[in-house]
Amino acid sequence: MAFPLRRPVAFTADRFITSPSNAAARAWLSRKAWPDGRLWLWGPAGTGKTHLLSVWAQEYDATVLDARLFSHSSSGGRIRVQGNLAIDNADSPGDEATLLHLLNDALAQGDRVLMVGRLPPSRSHFALADLASRLRATATTATGEPEDDLRATLLLSLLAHRQLVVSQSVTDWLWRHLPRTGSALVSAVERLDDAALARGTAITRALAREMLPDLLMSEHSGE
Repeated sequence: MAFPLRRPVAFTADRFITSPSNAAARAWLSRKAWPDGRLWLWGPAGTGKTHLLSVWAQEYDATVLDARLFSHSSSGGRIRVQGNLAIDNADSPGDEATLLHLLNDALAQGDRVLMVGRLPPSRSHFALADLASRLRATATTATGEPEDDLRATLLLSLLAHRQLVVSQSVTDWLWRHLPRTGSALVSAVERLDDAALARGTAITRALAREMLPDLLMSEHSGE
């Protein structure tokens, strides 16, 4: 029986893979101050946003919150945080009023707030006008899809994190035939790991063809 046990991802500075696609974001995060103390980091899935948020939170002793877990309290109670804040999934808060209160508190206290989302504030929908206005006035930076060198390194890093031993011929083949996005690499490695674990087999091209039909691109270039 295969149990879905996974080692937690270590989002540390030494494990982050730097590249031109995340250079602008890293430059903004290294600044000692942001306009009004706020920064919004956005970009596609699988491009290192949560990793960057975690590294920044460790460096600046920030409290990490997931905005999707925010909820309205009928008793009037709400989250109060002293110190810097790092808010993941800020473009999909469970309760917008909670996010607005946190931003107001941070501004009053002189604390910094890093927010991360898939989309920039200008392309995200917020029902609260005050929150929408505040976020659209926030400085933004972005991560882009990985370059070829980064894709190759990321694929190997994802396999290594799961302690998967895959032949170079298979990793090279996967790199050539998977879409050029970070999310595709993450999804492919997760699915291949689960299938190989359940079947007790190695990760091969045949397994990849079976498990990733929606991801793999044409093989007209040959084997």
